[in-house]
Amino acid sequence: MSIIDNRKAFHDYFIEERYEAGIVLAGWEVKGIRAGRGNIKESYVIIRDGELYILGMHITPLESASTHVSPDPTRTRKLLLHSHEIDKLIGKVERAGYALVPLDLHYTNGRIKLNVGLAKGKKQYDKREAERERDWEREKGRLLRDKR
Repeated sequence: MSIIDNRKAFHDYFIEERYEAGIVLAGWEVKGIRAGRGNIKESYVIIRDGELYILGMHITPLESASTHVSPDPTRTRKLLLHSHEIDKLIGKVERAGYALVPLDLHYTNGRIKLNVGLAKGKKQYDKREAERERDWEREKGRLLRDKR
């Protein structure tokens, strides 16, 4: 069950592989995400000291979340993956010129997970081609529907 999607990632990148990562969250962040107050559109994933972190992910705190904690909506959050997956990602990002892009937040067995995509950037003409293809599929569907 998806909570938040990052549609901009599919517009700007070719997604080649997907990884499901856990996120280290505070209690008020979990409450905010469950209330639908998260945003991953402008966020990105970095590798620092052999670990993955997500930067720019914004979670708006609830008014009633906590009285003794001062929430930081855009703090850097650690991602949890197996070490062999992290090693594989480090190799591809550093050598092959890939980027790590957050794709969506979702629930898995009651826990909040993040899909991270190993992506290559699209050029402007690739974006236009994808848009043309989407428009043609939409028009084709209309023509077939009107024919019946």
